[in-house]
Amino acid sequence: MSTLNKIRLVALDSDGVLLNDTYSPVIERFVTKHGGVYTAAVERGVWGSPQLAAGQNMALACKLPWSAKDTIAAFFREREEYLETNPVEVMPGAAELLTTLAGLGVRVTCYGGRDRGYTFDKHLGHLAEFFDPEISYVDVNDVRPGMKEIVLDIFGYAFDEVVFIDDINRVAEVSKALGAGFIGVPASMPHNFQRAEMAATGVRYQVDDIRRIDATLLEKIDEELAAGTHWQGRP
Repeated sequence: MSTLNKIRLVALDSDGVLLNDTYSPVIERFVTKHGGVYTAAVERGVWGSPQLAAGQNMALACKLPWSAKDTIAAFFREREEYLETNPVEVMPGAAELLTTLAGLGVRVTCYGGRDRGYTFDKHLGHLAEFFDPEISYVDVNDVRPGMKEIVLDIFGYAFDEVVFIDDINRVAEVSKALGAGFIGVPASMPHNFQRAEMAATGVRYQVDDIRRIDATLLEKIDEELAAGTHWQGRP
């Protein structure tokens, strides 16, 4: 039984929250390698978009004479090279955060832009016991950003009964528009723009380390969602 009054589901982004970010470094490298300039607009247009949209936006940013399909295929080849020296790893504190959520008695799911076998089973399978047994992972590639689909279509909850934990501001924007809870773990490599963008969106809670997401913080957000004040007064 949950110890929270309002929150029924916590949805965690895979890459960048539970797993290290192995996408934005490759986006930056790909864009600059092919003659583009990596800007906040490029980051926004590529990262967190459906794969074909991301391919199209990278092609436009670099003025490549390639289709969206060919561009995203080239990007994934670049990422495979990157992974040779920068492998996918579970973030420090992932098990601790999941243990905290288990103690609160809420449902927990994970979401990302790749299929379950690649993202969840391969890299997070050893932690499967902490996730909802029915819906442990949601592939949102075709419906990015996917907040509405996760909350309404898949779990059947109200938006203010769900908290998203993500590293990109686009998810914060959608969570704010829908009235869902949000905790930012902003991507903060030198090339990233997410911290400032989350601040501009009015994200109340940003953490640099997921180990800072504890029961006290979630209980505070639970109270705010129940009172309708989680985004109140935010720009």
